Amino acid sequence: MSLYNPEKTAVVVIDLQKGIVGFPCAPLSSKEVVEQSAKIVHAFREAGSPVFLVHVGPHDGKDALQPITDNPPQPAHELPDDWMEFVEELNVQPSDILITKRQWGAFYGTELDLQLRRRGIDTIVLCGIATDIGVETTAREAFQHGYNQIFVSDATTGLSKETHEHTFKYIFPRMGRIRTTEEVLQNDR
Repeated sequence: MSLYNPEKTAVVVIDLQKGIVGFPCAPLSSKEVVEQSAKIVHAFREAGSPVFLVHVGPHDGKDALQPITDNPPQPAHELPDDWMEFVEELNVQPSDILITKRQWGAFYGTELDLQLRRRGIDTIVLCGIATDIGVETTAREAFQHGYNQIFVSDATTGLSKETHEHTFKYIFPRMGRIRTTEEVLQNDR
């Protein structure tokens, strides 16, 4: 039995961009996540399934969220020109749908939901960095929009081992299925 229907499934890759993959990550390195995600992206393209590449970046700095928090964000600084560019390993293609987000989640304030629905997508394969920030926020939003989800355990990593493991142990099992890259590529339950 198949894990997903390729005609109704898209891969959504979160924040595998030059300005983020350099962050220290755990339990997997960003290099490992990029390698595994690239395999999935390539397979989805080969199958004719949609590939959504999501990156985060400011428009002019004034669009950044500014809530009062106990752990305030770092002061704004000048970002390198290539900060938002997707890593070369993803080999961005004209058929890919590129989504720019301005906050943690990929749904709020973007056209992600619209583009998924127009393509008849009901299932998303989710991977990227960071597990408990961009990936988990996107997963929660997708759950609330009614999408089936597959979380790729070896193509997702966090900024700490503890937060990554918490999300995979307590959050993701309540919103979808957890599989490895190999299981996604084999498309077998």
